Amino acid sequence: MLTQIVTFLIFFAVIGCILYGRRLIRTEKVDAVFGNPERARGGTHWVIVGSSFLLLIWLYYSWDIAKGFYPKSANELCQVAKVNDSLLGLKYQFPIEEREFKSTSQIKKENKNLQQILEEIQGSNELNAQQKTDLSNFIGKTNQLIPLLTNEDLLEIETKQKINDITGKINLLTENFQKPNYPFETEQEYNERKKAVDEEGGWGIVKVSAGTGSIENTIEVPLIPATKRGLKFDAAAQELNLISDEFFKLRNHNPQFKFKIKELKDEIKSYRKELDSEDLASTYAKNIAKIARRIEFASIYPPNALDKMQDAIIKFDDAQKVAQGGLRLIDIFLFPAGTIVASGPSCSEQGSGRWLPKPSDTFNKFALMLKPSVGYKDIPLLWIDMVDVSKMIGFILPDWIADILPGEYPVHTKEGIVKQNFKGYVLKIVTGDFELFKVPVPYGHIWDSFLRVFLGLVFGIIIGVPLGLFMGLNRFAKGFFDPLIELYRPVPPLAWAPLIISVLGIDNTGKVFLLFMVSLSIMIISARAGASGTQLSKIHAAHSLGASKKQILRYVIFPNSLPEILTGIRVAVGMCWGTLVAAEFLAGTTGIGFVENVAKKYFQYEVIWITIFIMGMLGLLFDVTLRKIIDKTIPWRGKG
Repeated sequence: MLTQIVTFLIFFAVIGCILYGRRLIRTEKVDAVFGNPERARGGTHWVIVGSSFLLLIWLYYSWDIAKGFYPKSANELCQVAKVNDSLLGLKYQFPIEEREFKSTSQIKKENKNLQQILEEIQGSNELNAQQKTDLSNFIGKTNQLIPLLTNEDLLEIETKQKINDITGKINLLTENFQKPNYPFETEQEYNERKKAVDEEGGWGIVKVSAGTGSIENTIEVPLIPATKRGLKFDAAAQELNLISDEFFKLRNHNPQFKFKIKELKDEIKSYRKELDSEDLASTYAKNIAKIARRIEFASIYPPNALDKMQDAIIKFDDAQKVAQGGLRLIDIFLFPAGTIVASGPSCSEQGSGRWLPKPSDTFNKFALMLKPSVGYKDIPLLWIDMVDVSKMIGFILPDWIADILPGEYPVHTKEGIVKQNFKGYVLKIVTGDFELFKVPVPYGHIWDSFLRVFLGLVFGIIIGVPLGLFMGLNRFAKGFFDPLIELYRPVPPLAWAPLIISVLGIDNTGKVFLLFMVSLSIMIISARAGASGTQLSKIHAAHSLGASKKQILRYVIFPNSLPEILTGIRVAVGMCWGTLVAAEFLAGTTGIGFVENVAKKYFQYEVIWITIFIMGMLGLLFDVTLRKIIDKTIPWRGKG
């Protein structure tokens, strides 16, 4: 229901925004010339159109629209796929899906193989004349086997009767299949099936284990037929499987063929006994025997012996296509780039719907993973926990504050009582061993990744910006630090990751330091470029007005460097996110990269897409924040 509402809202939003945009173009007076940045301001309605377009593509190609409007279509297509899978083996024998009979293709192939072996034997210099004669004789006898199978006069009455029986079963199935009440289900059978369908769950449903609270992925597509139409196809598929098994057990082996094939195999066996197993003649004889066995087990019949069966299969195929009705249109238009396929008794999504999770399932799983009762690997993606302020104080204050105070820590008395003194009270404060009041504190995989990026970025800005300005203004700083920066800057961050994580550990320290290294070089180069790019006329003007060095740095050089610095921060954010995910891939027990790495191992596509979505949204949050900062701090950019 929610998917239907969202789809309609998207359509209305797109159409409404397009109409509004067209009306705005006609009525809005545009004074700015081409190239003026003011012409690109606004346009929120086009943002809605672009976002809605992306969401609509996701809904469509993930088959979520099909799931929302026709929730049982996958189950019905599963039953249809079972029929097509059962028919495939039979249809493959006839020029229905293929250009010619399977037996015709088999005969052409084996004749070609025999001719190729014959030419090799006759042109071989390693075989003597007697060996060539014997092997050529085997090939001739193998060639004579095929007419024994294709001659209609040699077809046994019993084989004809079995073919007619199989044809009759297909015709009877077609006749019953076209009846409205097929497969003649009783009320008890209906109730049992309905109960099984309810227990099996819906298409792509997500369940949570009552015992462990972990997410359980159910089967991809429900297998038990949930509708009357699905039951019809399921029953037909079961009958077709029995008919197909009966047909492929049938062999057109008349007495003449049995005698000739046995005689040939015995002769080749005796011939090979007299030769070494690695002898070339023995190898050729072995290959000829293999061809004879393939002919023996192939379904080769006289040209017109299976005409009635072919007509019966075509008739049933037409009937099952008619019975699909509107389901065929749903399959064509709402299941793009694939469909539901069957392999034996199971069904699966084949196409974009397999690797592109449905938004409804994805957001449902995302909501579950946010909860601490479910989470991912016992840790929620993001949650708020009430933490006592004392714990924060204990985390911030170092314990040595209590150690440097004069006096001794309290010692228990002979009565077993500990009386606190001033030093003991201070120790309680610096270790957070007291109660104050609680405040909400976020935690979880998302918060851990966010905090690592934020800390690495902040440290990079705090150290990188002053150092970059110093290098842009001082010959010594530029000459001394430039080789150090340029030595490590070209090295990819992932090359540093194994070393840093090995030295500093897999906890936050190693990851934050790696991100600090990534952001540091970017901030140094940005600040240096901004400082060295300051217009000399502005500096001379400040000097002429009597400004000091500090005033010139604060009011001239630093504001002039801000565009470069803020642009560098935007670049550093993207680099930090990419590096963080890779670092969490390599080592970590929390974070978005860790979640994606585990999900990859278990092919949890919804979780993988959730992590991609989270990383994109967090990156967008950082970027939008920086845009707002840029608009507030340097509104004059591009206007002077």
